[in-house]
Amino acid sequence: MRKKRIVVLTGAGISAESGIKTFRDADGLWEGHDVMEVATPEGWQRNTSLVLGFYNQRRKQLLTVQPNNAHKLLFLLEEEYTISIITQNVDDLHERSGSTNVIHLHGELRKVRSTIDETLVYNWNTDLKFGDVCKKGTQLRPHIVWFGEAVPNLSLAEEITQTADILIIIGTSMQVYPAANLIYHCKDGVPIYFIDPKPSITENQFKNLTVIAEKATIGMEKLYKILSKP
Repeated sequence: MRKKRIVVLTGAGISAESGIKTFRDADGLWEGHDVMEVATPEGWQRNTSLVLGFYNQRRKQLLTVQPNNAHKLLFLLEEEYTISIITQNVDDLHERSGSTNVIHLHGELRKVRSTIDETLVYNWNTDLKFGDVCKKGTQLRPHIVWFGEAVPNLSLAEEITQTADILIIIGTSMQVYPAANLIYHCKDGVPIYFIDPKPSITENQFKNLTVIAEKATIGMEKLYKILSKP
């Protein structure tokens, strides 16, 4: 008998409790920087050194934090379910908690890629400097999907969402597109659980939606009790 498949959509809210600052706050800033300066191809062209330094700091910060209980409980559910995690986050806290099937929509901080061939991706845990090049001899850049760039894993994420027997959404506003559209790729009748302290969707908007208006760790503790067999 096959395991039921849970598809999980996660955003900044699941990592915030580990100490990762959210990508964009109310002022359109990320760690004090205008996102258009550090998260666009145009910003990269204007001030490569600024962008390199910004992501070097984010990478250093990531190495100082640990997965929280929400990440860990998702991993524990793999004992009873087939779990696919689709995350908007660029951290690797899902992987470090043990989760084995994680798709990153917006890239990964601990990877870099060629500026001439986006298929040339390298693991990277130290500072990325001007002059660090790929095997084709061109400058490496952060492996981040910037504003205005295509989301390479979006089609895969849509296909995976269509296979869900249960959909869990944690810590995302459901207002960042195209990721916010994934909820509409579920089959009719699939139970949906939405964990967020300030829910942006309500139970009268979607069939079979259960809203858990809690931060990620508390919400996942409640949901784990619902989904885990006694």
